[in-house]
Amino acid sequence: QVQLVESGGGLVQAGGSLRLSCVGSGSIFRFNAMAWYRQAPGKQREWVAAITGGDSTTYADSVKGRFTISRTNVKNTVFLQMNSLKPEDTAVYYCAARQPLKNQGYDYWGQGTQVTVSS
Repeated sequence: QVQLVESGGGLVQAGGSLRLSCVGSGSIFRFNAMAWYRQAPGKQREWVAAITGGDSTTYADSVKGRFTISRTNVKNTVFLQMNSLKPEDTAVYYCAARQPLKNQGYDYWGQGTQVTVSS
């Protein structure tokens, strides 16, 4: 059974930094793409950043230049380095992963980790 477990969330002041981690287990294959999403209270879940199997990265405009997504080569682990945090970054952050050989969508989701940015 594939599981994704996020960690690293917490409370930080505006302008601060956090590093989220997501560790995948239960799969003998390297995930194709991995991504981070977030959901703020009363809002829909939104895509934040993604990294492909070839390590190409893309970002939502709202986080571009402040957040960096990366992954390890050996394990199914993805990170999200978040700098210059703003109160509007407050949300539950979710990790997602795509099965090998698939080109779209995400098949596995973590349980989420809370990020709260105070002004």
